[in-house]
Amino acid sequence: MTILPESTSTPPRLGVFYRPTFEPMSLPGIARAAEAAGIHEFWIAEDCFLQGAFAQAGVALASTSDLCVGIGVVPAPIRSVVATALEVSTLGTIFPGRVKVGVGNGVQDWMRQSGVKVASPLTLLEEYVEALRALLAGETVTRHGRYVQLAGVRLEWAPPRPVPVLIGGNGPKTLALAPRIGDGVLLDCQHSVETVRTILSTMESEPASFERTMYLACIPGPGAEARLLAEATNWDVADPRDFGVGGTVNQIRAGIGRYVDAGVRTVVLQASGPGDDLDSVLATVAAG
Repeated sequence: MTILPESTSTPPRLGVFYRPTFEPMSLPGIARAAEAAGIHEFWIAEDCFLQGAFAQAGVALASTSDLCVGIGVVPAPIRSVVATALEVSTLGTIFPGRVKVGVGNGVQDWMRQSGVKVASPLTLLEEYVEALRALLAGETVTRHGRYVQLAGVRLEWAPPRPVPVLIGGNGPKTLALAPRIGDGVLLDCQHSVETVRTILSTMESEPASFERTMYLACIPGPGAEARLLAEATNWDVADPRDFGVGGTVNQIRAGIGRYVDAGVRTVVLQASGPGDDLDSVLATVAAG
């Protein structure tokens, strides 16, 4: 995978992001194209009110042979932790070693619109992730929390291989929870190299297994610099000239290298700008 920068340490992993705004019928073909391009990870999202996370993940897994599928992120208020554990454990049992899941607070306006907004999203997230990881590990779980209340719950089909649970979010309080309760952190594309470096520098003491995954805006081809700048402005990025990757294969490789140097270990390329041209991203990866 020569589009990835050379590294003297652990080589980064490469993923692509499937936007839930794409037509659902396109999912099987895009997942197969990603696997054919040599992509390591295929990430999907659950944005209200588009496509369901676990249905997407099941289709992507069944359509491919070895592709790792990441779900990022599941909004904790939307479904109970037992319901999420059942979905994840089913996928992890049928496709062992090929599933990852990100959990977050959800967009609060959407949570309010859906009638599931809670008074303390951070409390829910902490209780939820701790219970989810225990359930997926095959433990019998009893919890008497503010939001998560379980009485001797144990999954009949715990995944035979661990399913990493990553914490997704932007706020400093949410990100501070990640090393304490999760197997990794999932950052969205609204970051420059420096903000990523600042966030991940607080996690340097975490074990090598702690996952540092980021959605990275990617615009291949001519005019990428101006288009990335416009995209950064839309996202209100603090340093818009140090945002995303684009241009030629060499320019994208160099851009990825900056984020890897900042501490990212899995780079998930997110087609950005007008048209969200994922085909061009996959073609660039294959050409690299």
